[in-house]
Amino acid sequence: MFDKLKSGFKGLVTKVTTAELKPQNLRPLLDDFKMTLAENDVAFEVADKVCDELEKRLTGVQVKRLEDRKNFVEENLRQVLLEVMLPKEKIDLLAKAEEKRNEKDPLVLMFVGINGTGKTTSIAKVAQYFKNKKYSLVLAGSDTYRAGSIEQLEEHARRLNLKVIKHQYGADPAAVAFDTVSHAKAHGTSVVLIDTAGRMQTNQNLMSELSKVKRVVQPDFTILTVDSLAGNDAVQQAEEFNKCVGIDATILTKVDADVKGGAALSVTYVTQKPILFIGVGQEYKDLELFNPDKFVNMILR
Repeated sequence: MFDKLKSGFKGLVTKVTTAELKPQNLRPLLDDFKMTLAENDVAFEVADKVCDELEKRLTGVQVKRLEDRKNFVEENLRQVLLEVMLPKEKIDLLAKAEEKRNEKDPLVLMFVGINGTGKTTSIAKVAQYFKNKKYSLVLAGSDTYRAGSIEQLEEHARRLNLKVIKHQYGADPAAVAFDTVSHAKAHGTSVVLIDTAGRMQTNQNLMSELSKVKRVVQPDFTILTVDSLAGNDAVQQAEEFNKCVGIDATILTKVDADVKGGAALSVTYVTQKPILFIGVGQEYKDLELFNPDKFVNMILR
């Protein structure tokens, strides 16, 4: 996972450690490193931020012993990466779910994203996550557009022993979401997960339809699923969905197959919204809470 990104960081630490920390020595190394980041799908503004901040921190510092200098460079790189990856606001999903349950109100999560990102599978994984924490759930089949989408959600629900609220294909997705939230309130269900139709972020009509669903049900959190393998396109999707619909958090899917890692490094910085989970496999249990510290430690290892 992220092998190319790890190799790029390791190479930078080695080169900087053996160079005198003067601007004329650092700048060419950081310019090369900026290209390495871009080749690994790190957004240009993120690559600029990392390199500019490193140059400020390292320039003119005197560290005599080579080993001390290596530790110094690694620690500063770690701090810069954490600054890039930590959002302004954090989300504690379980704390919010508990707060809503105490208020006798369901936690409502609305999932958005383009086709093929693994949105519906991620919903099933999140359902499993809440089931493991002893929360009751109901799913909303608000993707009334894509043929087979309702059956796909129903199959996940059958395996997880969950109820799906659905209408016919072509029905108003906002009505399905509204009915599901009403069902949850009437039956004391703790969590509502709303599946919406995948759509390109450039299709304004479909994005407006998504905004309508959000306006009608007013979810606690709108969660974007993006495919980690999409690289810079994942960053563009996050920017556009955040601008058009407004997102609160992201789930990065297919991270286990990602050798570059640029999306993971860039999405939070570009949207200023946290990555909640990463998908690391095909099974329902293959969903991990995203931890920026753990991510940074892994790519600097």
